[in-house]
Amino acid sequence: MNNPLSILSLAALLGGVPMMLGSGVGSEIRQPLGYAIVGGLALSQVLTLYTTPVVYIYLDRLQTWLFGEKKQAASGDVVQAPAE
Repeated sequence: MNNPLSILSLAALLGGVPMMLGSGVGSEIRQPLGYAIVGGLALSQVLTLYTTPVVYIYLDRLQTWLFGEKKQAASGDVVQAPAE
């Protein structure tokens, strides 16, 4: 989790835990908000973890289909194949 967005989401998620687990005066009003915050952020992190690579793969395949195959250069950089 080196991504700053993941760290920010984790901080927000952990910030909602006391609201979710809290008891005392008025806790019956704040608890559903805590559940929504923690559940929503956890679900969004899991969905992002699985959907981002899939979208990248499909966009890469679309690029290859539209512009042709890519060739590997000697330096390891990806170079576009010349159109024939």
